[in-house]
Amino acid sequence: MVYVSEMHTTPPTEFGSELEEKTYETLAKLDIPFYQVATGEALTMEDCIDIDNRLGIEVVKTIFLCNQKKTKFYLYITPADFKFVTKDFGKKLEIPRVSFASAALLDERLGVIPGAATIFGLLKDPEHEIQLVFDKSVAEREWYGCSSGSVTNYMKLKTADLFEKFLPYTGHEAILID
Repeated sequence: MVYVSEMHTTPPTEFGSELEEKTYETLAKLDIPFYQVATGEALTMEDCIDIDNRLGIEVVKTIFLCNQKKTKFYLYITPADFKFVTKDFGKKLEIPRVSFASAALLDERLGVIPGAATIFGLLKDPEHEIQLVFDKSVAEREWYGCSSGSVTNYMKLKTADLFEKFLPYTGHEAILID
């Protein structure tokens, strides 16, 4: 079991990463309400079960991918229980095969460590070099649950706020796939 605090509607007092601090600043700037919980280190989807229970939602799985040359990048948002197959992902997008990005690329491109990949990493992509891809079922949910940019803080917010406020702010558009 992973420690999970009570829910709060204010940012944490200490941040686990520069991205996490930027995430909360951006949510305030865009007037996006949220609920957040501090946690013990949560690195796997199994670790997120207690987080899901506290937040009353299912935290998404966020996968950071790249092509072989490491010149094209994809941030894929999918349900937590989804079995990911790179070949199937490539077919759906009609792109050559992709692979999981390294820890070094996660840090360089998203500013996070493995286990903390989040849609908020798009704040570190002003050149729009990362293509956002959403599983359609996640995009249709009322609530969106994810890491806030560290492995010790998770949040939920309205999915509509992501699509109507956050993504326009970052300038990223999502591709929806089944």
